[in-house]
Amino acid sequence: MLRIGQGYDIHRLVAGRPLRLGCIEVPFELGALGHSDGDAAAHALCDALLGATGLGDMGVLFPSSDARWKDAASVNFLREVAERLSAMGAVVMSADVTLVIEKPRLAPHLEAMRRSMATALGIDADLLSVKAKSSDGLGPVGEGKAVAALAVALVDVPARR
Repeated sequence: MLRIGQGYDIHRLVAGRPLRLGCIEVPFELGALGHSDGDAAAHALCDALLGATGLGDMGVLFPSSDARWKDAASVNFLREVAERLSAMGAVVMSADVTLVIEKPRLAPHLEAMRRSMATALGIDADLLSVKAKSSDGLGPVGEGKAVAALAVALVDVPARR
């Protein structure tokens, strides 16, 4: 049975942290503040996949109240989600991630993000799309204070009996 899930994440941008997006480090003077590495792209994608399969969300599986996720690399979250999908026989048919950020320009990094997240999920990179948009100066993202990500995933989930 084909099921769709969506995900969303937003993180404040602050000095003194690396900017990790799509499981790669993007050179920039600000980084995303979060309990883990603050990778909004990976977090939104995890939530989309978990939503499509009915397995909860990032807050359920990787709560910020759990010290073991402190400063964790989000590639590990994607790997764990992939393992859970595999265990239930679910197959990712396609996924699409949109990052919303004013600076830095992400175009030079999108292919590396796509490949890195696809590798973490154990899927062909052709099944994943990663795009970037600006917020045209509107809201905290537009003011350069945050990065947001939206994701949607189509997953073939075995029928439950």
